[in-house]
Amino acid sequence: MDVLSDVVSAARTGRPHSGRVTKPAPFAERFAAVPAAGFHIVLQGTCWLLPPQGQPIALGPGDVAFLPRGSAHSLADTPSTPVSGPPAPLTAVHDGPGDGRPPSVVMLCGAYLLDGSGPHPLLNDLPEIIHLPTRVGRHRELRAAVELLGAELDGGDRPGSDTVLLTLLDLLLLYILRAWFEQEHLSGHAVTGWAAALHDPAVAAALRAIHEDPARPWTVGELGARARLSRAAFARRFTQLVGRPPLTYLTWWRMTTAARLLRTCDAPVDTIARQVGYSSQYTFTHAFKRQYGSPPGSYRHRPAPPGP
Repeated sequence: MDVLSDVVSAARTGRPHSGRVTKPAPFAERFAAVPAAGFHIVLQGTCWLLPPQGQPIALGPGDVAFLPRGSAHSLADTPSTPVSGPPAPLTAVHDGPGDGRPPSVVMLCGAYLLDGSGPHPLLNDLPEIIHLPTRVGRHRELRAAVELLGAELDGGDRPGSDTVLLTLLDLLLLYILRAWFEQEHLSGHAVTGWAAALHDPAVAAALRAIHEDPARPWTVGELGARARLSRAAFARRFTQLVGRPPLTYLTWWRMTTAARLLRTCDAPVDTIARQVGYSSQYTFTHAFKRQYGSPPGSYRHRPAPPGP
């Protein structure tokens, strides 16, 4: 099982939102913080992303701005354009007035709803804003997904468009995250945390083993053998990069997997317990409640989180 795909599957909930947006100058729009991962991709023209703190970020054709935790921000044609009006959710991005003025920017914008009850540390490790500037020969898969998504949004209600859009949005999210981790790995500066863990052969091998078979009664020694390290050396390296000892991460991932199953299927609790490695429903319930604050049955019947 691919770790990054697994993390995205566990974090995502509901349907993603997207739209093609055209803005004539001048414009400035404020967006509220939401429990979602948002994105803005410039297709034509230029604009600026204005975070609440920090320097404005210039966005040009092909640039991707990704907000992993849905942080509040603004978009404007220039940093000096006044921002007025109440903040809107990312799903309320709308076109400028149709008064014949030429657009200053054409974008793809959207958001992925996230389950905030147990965010994966990989996502927490990301910066508030990821800027992926376009570069010749870099992130070709991401550029191809952007082009396909733009074409599909332009195509209207063609047969199969709903499924195509959902698939392309899933691909887009994975390609954005992959591009970021690759960019960090190739940056030349010291890389730590999950950006380093996914590119560390020993830790990545242990993570793959856990994600491939979370129900297996792994020991630190067995995971160390997968990593081709001694037990002590493996435990140190894993804890340093992942932020949790190996068996602590294993338990956490088992509960995260169980939470996803409780949200997405009708299997009995004891069946889900066995799927994640617990022969005793009592032990499973105790571990789940410790992580999520409620027993599995109550968690399953929680109302779905609101959309962004």
